[in-house]
Amino acid sequence: MNQIKTAGAQISCEITLRDRPLLVCDVDEVVLEFLTPFTAYLEAERHELRADSFKLNGNIYRRDDGQPVDKAAVNAFTERFFAVQDRWQTVADQAAESLEAIAAEADIVFLTAMHPRHHGLRRQLLDAAGLPYPMIATEREKGPEIKALHGDRDLPLAFIDDIFTNLHSVRRHVPDCLLINLMANAQFRALAPDPGEGITSVDNWHAAAALVRRHFGLGAV
Repeated sequence: MNQIKTAGAQISCEITLRDRPLLVCDVDEVVLEFLTPFTAYLEAERHELRADSFKLNGNIYRRDDGQPVDKAAVNAFTERFFAVQDRWQTVADQAAESLEAIAAEADIVFLTAMHPRHHGLRRQLLDAAGLPYPMIATEREKGPEIKALHGDRDLPLAFIDDIFTNLHSVRRHVPDCLLINLMANAQFRALAPDPGEGITSVDNWHAAAALVRRHFGLGAV
């Protein structure tokens, strides 16, 4: 067993890794739906999210005059949404059952890109959804976080995220890691650019789990 103490921004947590492969997963748009419930949240706030491009900034509009809001307003909406995430977010299709099957033979850690002040509420939401895997909440770059987490263990490692910059960061810091791009929202996924060399894009958890299991040397389910 390998005990890792890591500081995810201001939140500290202790994670015990066993002598098994490790799957690290982003949460928003990977394990939990984000864009679909965030769209519904904005509508309740008399705003709308348009899928005009692969980003949030510039794509949120006021309903009263049809004008886009600025980056500060986008950040404010995201912050308020995370404060009530438990009322809006649901588990992504096939995520729970796929992770449960992988967890029988590998360790799983969630690495969520959010301010640590939301850690407690997100932990409650994941636990209530039957996703008890340890979680790090951080706004830091993900590559160094995963490198510190995995250390020098000679065991397979995989990482799933919807944001290319996070995948690229892990590619730089942990070259042997299997990198999978997965986004739950099909409308925005269709707008995504090519993720780049060494990253495999998939449309659903069934495909993602198959890649992970193959990389880990596990049998098909």
